Amino acid sequence: MARYNGPVCRLCRREGMKLFLKGERCYTEKCAIEKRNMPPGQHGRLRKAKMVGYAVQLREKQKVKRIYGVLEDQFRGYFAQADRTRGGITGETLLQLLERRLDNVVYRMGLGTSRAQARQLVRHGHFLVNGKKVDIPSYSLKAGDTVAVREGSRANTTIIHATEEVKGRGIPEWLSLEGEMGGKVVSMPTREQINLPVQEQLIVELYSK
Repeated sequence: MARYNGPVCRLCRREGMKLFLKGERCYTEKCAIEKRNMPPGQHGRLRKAKMVGYAVQLREKQKVKRIYGVLEDQFRGYFAQADRTRGGITGETLLQLLERRLDNVVYRMGLGTSRAQARQLVRHGHFLVNGKKVDIPSYSLKAGDTVAVREGSRANTTIIHATEEVKGRGIPEWLSLEGEMGGKVVSMPTREQINLPVQEQLIVELYSK
């Protein structure tokens, strides 16, 4: 399976904002944005030209892809699905599809310190969806679905550390916790509940050309 294996802090610096790709490190002074808030590369300090048009649209798309950890073909698939969905706004539907991924829900519930860690935990089969093991990170959840850590994985130090690390940060309103090792999808996420500083309409404009 194709995936990005390079330094993730470089991605945050390229987008000029925290994408929260390294879990708890992003909340400390060790965060790359706190130390070197400039684009990566030899000429990073010199990149001061104002972006317009296509460049702005491209950056929004790259930002969302990197936040959720999906590559171009998969992202195009999500956009095509959102574009086919009737009765909704394409950009908002796109974000809803990404939010409903199992790895993202695990992260949002505080069972992983980052989406990348949550993705790995899902692949290793540590979670149950509606009582059945699911090891597909892109598995799409719907309202009423439950997510729980498998009985044999409840002593996993990575999961325990994640639950302790994220205490107090809260979870989105469209999710609810059931104990310390699971939760439920209460409803489909609305745009107001998806707290991402992105302009999804720019992505729609980019793909509509």
